[in-house]
Amino acid sequence: MLPLTDPLGPYCPFHILTQLPYVIAKQNEDHMTYQPYFIEGAQRPSRWMVTCDHASNLVPPALGGTLGLPETEMARHIAYDIGAAGVSRALAEALNAPVALSNFSRLVIDPNRGEQDPTLLMRLYDGTVIPGNRHADAAERERRLDAYYRPYHTALAEVADLHPERAIISIHSFTPQLKGRPPRPWHVGVLHSYDERLSEPLFQRLVSEGDLVVGMNQPYGGHLPGDSIDRHALHHGRLNVLIELRHDLIVTPEQQQAWGQRLAPLLEAALADTQL
Repeated sequence: MLPLTDPLGPYCPFHILTQLPYVIAKQNEDHMTYQPYFIEGAQRPSRWMVTCDHASNLVPPALGGTLGLPETEMARHIAYDIGAAGVSRALAEALNAPVALSNFSRLVIDPNRGEQDPTLLMRLYDGTVIPGNRHADAAERERRLDAYYRPYHTALAEVADLHPERAIISIHSFTPQLKGRPPRPWHVGVLHSYDERLSEPLFQRLVSEGDLVVGMNQPYGGHLPGDSIDRHALHHGRLNVLIELRHDLIVTPEQQQAWGQRLAPLLEAALADTQL
């Protein structure tokens, strides 16, 4: 058993006592504990903070480790943002910034949706029925909010508050083509809501690279009420941008590292462009 002075694993910066409400399951005979998020470099001095809402395809132990889908389905984009975690870590290191990563599949409950969003707990995604969600009722939805979603957002809020001028970068990836839809031509998308202070100069910087097809609010729109950027950036007046990378470009660790290294100076230049 871990003594109360030990942290929960290498990535968690918070004292064990603050973690106890979030420890929701015991794993195997070694009594390892599950946690719904990882924080790396919480005390890094950068103004930046990197977040990755769909970092993992893990189904937590309390749900039996499965939602009734085969591994081939859980390896698809429906379960997580392929390559996004590696890019997030590489980018955070390049910016000397903290990074927050979810540790549960978006099929369990989607941390990048508001609590009242009808797509918060999906029963059908890109043609795939999610067996473990078919009969999830309001009580199960609330249990998953308490066990996974809310602890993740509490941790994000705590780290965001560590810097008075925090700027948030949310890293996501998108599939090159949804079933029955045309191929998506963009290499990278820059998403924003009504706050374009950072997204507009970053978009221009990416376009000026010359070798990228860049979408503005593509392949998705940049605002959903209650999503992560809305919750942690817009409501606090923080500079923000959501970056979508086409996931066939970030499959390998080498590609993820390269994109992290490429994005960092462009973001720094875009931040300088804002003069904020």
